[in-house]
Amino acid sequence: MVQERRKSSNVLLDTALQEFYGAADEMGLNEKLISILSHSERRLEVSVPVEMDDGSVNVFSGYRVQHSTALGPSKGGIRYDPEVDMDECEALAMLMTWKCSLAGIPYGGGKGGISCDPSTMSKKEKERLSRTYGARISPILGKWKDIPAPDMNTSGQEMVWIMDTVSKMREELEPSLLTGKPVSYWGSKGRNEATGRGVATCGLELMKILGKNPSSVTASVQGFGNVGSYTAKTLSDAGVKIVAISDVTGAYYSEHGIDINKAFEVQRSNPKKLLTGFEKVGNCEKIENELFVEAEFLFPCARDGMINRRTAPEIKARYIIEGANGPITPDGDEILAKNGALVVPDFLANSGGVIGSYFEWAQNLQGIFWTEEEYNEKLVRIMKDNFRRVWDYAESKKIRMRRAATMAAIQRVADVVEMRGTFL
Repeated sequence: MVQERRKSSNVLLDTALQEFYGAADEMGLNEKLISILSHSERRLEVSVPVEMDDGSVNVFSGYRVQHSTALGPSKGGIRYDPEVDMDECEALAMLMTWKCSLAGIPYGGGKGGISCDPSTMSKKEKERLSRTYGARISPILGKWKDIPAPDMNTSGQEMVWIMDTVSKMREELEPSLLTGKPVSYWGSKGRNEATGRGVATCGLELMKILGKNPSSVTASVQGFGNVGSYTAKTLSDAGVKIVAISDVTGAYYSEHGIDINKAFEVQRSNPKKLLTGFEKVGNCEKIENELFVEAEFLFPCARDGMINRRTAPEIKARYIIEGANGPITPDGDEILAKNGALVVPDFLANSGGVIGSYFEWAQNLQGIFWTEEEYNEKLVRIMKDNFRRVWDYAESKKIRMRRAATMAAIQRVADVVEMRGTFL
């Protein structure tokens, strides 16, 4: 009997499910494996009571999802955002499974977060939030069970709070419990830039395959957070002309190219790490939408679902490298394909972060730390190899890169699930 296939009212989860089902069917995957891999192994929801600075208590909802541990401990970030919910975490956990599988590292997929607005909270409130959340999800965390990392609106500071809390509860130091920690406290040199460097590396590899000199290429980067900023910097350092960048303050454009180092200076000088007033010092103009500018390459590094049925028809870029998780919806993807755009999928392009986390975890387990040069050399080599593998697979099968990457990732997990059996 074939189990009815899942659907979700959450756009991101439904996107992840439908992409999985499409690839699984094309691969001829059996229904037993399809049923197993379309469901998460564990979904945990916790209440997170926090005493606010004014003495009141707010109770936030926290989540942690482990989609698969077939290949190893689940791995994935923790995000703080008002839109965090269980479905979003499950979708992102599934994507992490494929990302880790495709990267060839010994991890499954996980994801977590708290539904909150951290921009309205003091540092002390965020500390109490992080420590309580860490304590509540601690039963399912472990260096061989589930290894969180920073994500949207979290950083090494939140990881330290969680690590310290769980270590004290267990009465032993647990440095390999989380990754993305500060370099000064069991972190790894190079980790902060890893995701953006990986996204840019995929873009540069595509330029090489297409026979394009980076110095003759124009690009637009949506989002100037951790991923977008280092994507832009790596591309700029390679000679690419970045004509547009953006963050929550707006989009900034210059046909002559934006000074990315100046953008970093403005961001660092702003207490909220934003590009406020960048047009005044960056010799650029504020525009309505960086997605629609005349640029050959587009790097969406902001949020999921930004390129959709409404926005996709207006995009002029021929090559799109997904820095964010799920920035293109399925209907947006179809429109881009009909318009002749080539898309490098998120779980290939932005896997530099999880590969970098793997490096940090491995160093923590051994108590041996690498130089930044060693870290970057290993990261770039793996990103290049993975990109070429997916590109060659897509070319040989005459399919789009997203489907090629998904099929290759699913196959590795499915083989291990079949080998281990259904008692997981």
